[in-house]
Amino acid sequence: MRFDTPATTNPIDQLKIIGKPTDRIDGPLKTTGTAPYAYERHDAVPDPAYGAVVGAAIAKGRIAAIDLADAKAAPGVLAIVTAETAGALAKGRFNVARLLGGPEIEHYHQAIAVVVAQTFEQARAAAALVRVTYEPAEGRFDLAAEKDAGKPVAGFGGPADTKVGDFAGAFAAAPVQLDATYATPDQAHAMMEPHASTAAWDGDRLTLWTSNQMIDWNTGDLARTLGIAKDKVRLVSPFIGGGFGSKLFLRADALLAAIGARAAGRPVKLALTRPFIFNNTTHRPATIQRVRIGATPDGRITALAHESWSGNLPGGGPEAAVFQTRLLYAAANRLTATRVAELDLPEGNAMRAPGEAPGLMALEIAMDEMAEKLGLDPIEFRIRNDTQVDPEDPGRPFSQRQLVECLRTGAERFGWSRRATRPGGIRDGRWLVGMGVAVAFRNNLLTRSAARVRLDGAGMITVETDMTDIGTGSYTIIAQTAAEMMGVPLHKVAVRLGDSSFPVSAGSGGQWGANNATSGVYAACVKLREAVAQTLGFNSADAVFADGEVRAGNRSVPLAEAAGEAGLVAEDAIEYGDLGKKYQQSTFGAHFVEAGVDVATGEIRVRRMLAVCAAGRILNPKSARSQVIGAMTMGVGAALMEELAVDRRAGFFVNHDLAGYEVPVHADIPHQEVVFLDETDPMSSPMKAKGVGELGICGVGAAVANAVHNATGLRVRDYPVTLDKLIDRLPAVG
Repeated sequence: MRFDTPATTNPIDQLKIIGKPTDRIDGPLKTTGTAPYAYERHDAVPDPAYGAVVGAAIAKGRIAAIDLADAKAAPGVLAIVTAETAGALAKGRFNVARLLGGPEIEHYHQAIAVVVAQTFEQARAAAALVRVTYEPAEGRFDLAAEKDAGKPVAGFGGPADTKVGDFAGAFAAAPVQLDATYATPDQAHAMMEPHASTAAWDGDRLTLWTSNQMIDWNTGDLARTLGIAKDKVRLVSPFIGGGFGSKLFLRADALLAAIGARAAGRPVKLALTRPFIFNNTTHRPATIQRVRIGATPDGRITALAHESWSGNLPGGGPEAAVFQTRLLYAAANRLTATRVAELDLPEGNAMRAPGEAPGLMALEIAMDEMAEKLGLDPIEFRIRNDTQVDPEDPGRPFSQRQLVECLRTGAERFGWSRRATRPGGIRDGRWLVGMGVAVAFRNNLLTRSAARVRLDGAGMITVETDMTDIGTGSYTIIAQTAAEMMGVPLHKVAVRLGDSSFPVSAGSGGQWGANNATSGVYAACVKLREAVAQTLGFNSADAVFADGEVRAGNRSVPLAEAAGEAGLVAEDAIEYGDLGKKYQQSTFGAHFVEAGVDVATGEIRVRRMLAVCAAGRILNPKSARSQVIGAMTMGVGAALMEELAVDRRAGFFVNHDLAGYEVPVHADIPHQEVVFLDETDPMSSPMKAKGVGELGICGVGAAVANAVHNATGLRVRDYPVTLDKLIDRLPAVG
């Protein structure tokens, strides 16, 4: 199905099942411990061997020698594979560094060997016996020191630099100016389930049960890396215990399980330990961002510039922190720039809302700082600079843009009028109390997505697609889509996901999964409806699917009867025309935070949070709210505690586990409220939906920082906002 004209009324608009707050159909499996995760495929692979990874103990240099004698002689060892013995291995299209290093070392904890043994304990013990002699080289581990050597690098979705009008002239002439620099640290995904894979060979065919967000990408990349045909590789990933972007791409667990199983001649399961997850996989790169705003005294922005520097391994991409600034506020004169400095730290790559999450942590503080200079309320300043067209291409309107409504609705619900207009003006016992706001923004990305839908003689609908569920509720919204389209109750739909033998979907990433994957199911269901109508001799345009029946005129036939003994099968994909080029498609929101700061210690406590989102049709308000409150929680972590500490001598992340890398816990998170504005976007898809899972984190960090400023009068531009950055500047305790 090609979607190249705006959606009109269709069966989804019935909203009998779509749009209802529906319990997740995979919930019982997860709460009873019976959901089959990658490392626990006891049903598929009985009596596997176990793999343990040996990681590089230097960040840059080369291996002079590896002594495997003691490790090979250890009890239970079946095989040891190094780059020297693995055979030819290519590098995947989505990998920056090689997943099995040697003799050259590109980053700390780069895998350099895998040990396979009868038990996990034996593999781990033998891996500790591998002796490696290194020739270290000097590395680059400090973004600030390498910043000036940064080069322009395009990011996902846009060029490195953009320029409209005369920014330099307009900024110099602006009566009110802001020129400020902000910094965000390296951050870890810190998902619950580790990177894990179980691999089994059948002759020259490989099956990999793995934890991965993008099945088709990684089937291709694993085949490419191993040098075999793609149709010889099957990836299975029906349940994923969190990813946040770290499982978008092929990682070492998958490759090493595969080559370990090939060398040992038996199935192998392998999970990365926490230190390996932090240093061997990917992370969100640190940024240094400069924001300049010029405005008239009445608060109209005349000049806007946002420049960002991040670091990565040679060939790696940027943290595209300026991209939202290209679309968010009106300004006739503007520029953005993205620079990447080469560093020898582990690979930087996508983490939930890549670009926007750290970019808005800078831009939205800058907007507050400028509002303060102008003597304007921060919400009013943002509203005055709203735009309904792409600021870099004014002839291109937004398909939907309810940003002002998000701000006004949130202000009313949150009680913004009670905010202290003078920072430090509200005290609650020992706590200084303030409110902060920030805008949320994330683009709506469109990509082809396919599905197969079956109707059997019992009237059951089965959906098959390689779409994944990373804890987001994909099973449920796909089932809701099929049930709505085919006119059956939810319990008459079975959903099968995460298998490369199924039609290729959008996959889970970039906030594009829900809209595109359900649209692919919609397309397949349209084709199945046509097949049913044709079988029954109905005109498909007149057929009504409801209550498990097909009706046309005065005739009604159960779906089961239409299927017959053989059943009916339909497969199709959603493919997009140029509506996404004619109209800028984005999602918007506003985050409100109330924070308290202990006047004596500088301890920060978030007291209340509200998110107001405009993100197209909300397919399942219950799971969508879950996504947003989870994202808000991650935003609090980014604002107040999350920071990978870099050892700038040895080039690795020191706090590489869930004890040293702090993330929010229940005690850190207060009441959270989420409001979804009533919105459908017919330019987006036949579902008229968008996405919301990443929008929920965008802007949260700045809202927290702005609340801290409103509470104390102290501005912190270097995240995370920790008490040591406040305590010596707090007002005297009275």
